[in-house]
Order: sequence, then structure tokens, then C-alpha cells
Amino acid sequence: MSGYISIGIFIDGGYYAKINRALKQIESSIIRVRSLFGYISRRIAAEEGVDHADCQITEAHYFRGRFRVREAYDKHLLYNERKFEDTLIENDVIFHYKHLRELERDGETQVIEKGIDVWFALEAYELATFRKFDYVVLVTGDADHEMLVRKLKALKIKTVLLTWNLAGTEATSPLLREEAGRHWEMSNVVGREAGLKQRLLYRLRDFGQEPLGEDF
Repeated sequence: MSGYISIGIFIDGGYYAKINRALKQIESSIIRVRSLFGYISRRIAAEEGVDHADCQITEAHYFRGRFRVREAYDKHLLYNERKFEDTLIENDVIFHYKHLRELERDGETQVIEKGIDVWFALEAYELATFRKFDYVVLVTGDADHEMLVRKLKALKIKTVLLTWNLAGTEATSPLLREEAGRHWEMSNVVGREAGLKQRLLYRLRDFGQEPLGEDF
């Protein structure tokens, strides 16, 4: 491949939140979005044999369910949600939200997230088609996206599955991993590349006094 390389990144917010919850517990750290994006573009540039300046993230999208304002206020989530949105905005990430619902079943409250996976897949496929990305990077471990990966490959778009499996997080779907072909498992990558973990993670200095929401 020669010339400018265009990258589209699509983040499954529920999966991303699981990674950060585990990182907070294990490392007292969270992902630096800017550093992660930098790693992605530099690695693709290196694999393609082009200058990093010619390998750019054209668009990045984040999908997640969230509570309505009143519910978020009652649950003391508004500050954390806005703080995380600031991080997305600062890194030119377009966020997509659908409202969560709470249902009472057998005396227990269950949080229902409907339609996010379908929206994620439809947007990723449609944007990849119209924007003509050279690469699409999917940050997810959900088996429901196996067909999305297959469709992207049919468009001859190089598709990367980026995961970070840690203790307490769900393992990546074997079906998704096999379909993707290009799979970057970050827990293995940071173990091989000296100093990478420190660059990718932001250490929480005052975690106890100012707890961050689960998206961080």
C-alpha cells in the first residue's frame, strides 16, 4: 500500500468500560485514549512501511448505553459521564448513546441495554463503505460482531480486532478472533514491548478521593 492510509476506529463502550474497571483494580490505572490512538496509527504505519505522518486516524466512534439525566443525577453519574465525554471530545471521538432501561425482575433491578451492538455494526459498516477506510480497528470482544468483521473483509478493508483481556474481564470470543485474522491482544503486546504499558496507561494518583466512573 502506498500513499495516505486512512484508519477508522470503532469502540464498544461496554467492552471498553470492562477493560478500565479491571485496569483500575489491577494497575490503579486507566487507558490514555490519545496514547492508544497513537499506538494504533504507529503500528499500522510500521506494518505498511509508510511514514507515520501518512497514516492517520480519519474517524473514531464510541458506542454506549447510558441513563437519562434524572436517573444519572440520582445515581451520581453526571460528573463522571461529562468528564469522560470531555476526554472523547479532546481526542475527536464521536460518541453515540442510547438510553438504558431498568426493569424489575424477581425482585431485582436489571439494567437493559438494547440495540447498541446492532447500531455499532451498522455504523461501522456504513461508514467504512462511504469513507473507504484502508483499515478499521474494532475495540470489542463481542461474538455478535463476527459478521461485521466478515463484511468488512469482503470490502477488502484490513480489519484489526483490538482487545485487552485482564483478570475479571470476559475473554474475547474465539469466533470473533478467528474471523478477524489481525488480532492485537494488548495484554500480550505490553508484555513484549518495554515501556509500552507506561505510555498507554494513566496512573490514578488520588483514586480513593476522586473515584472515576467505569468508562475511564
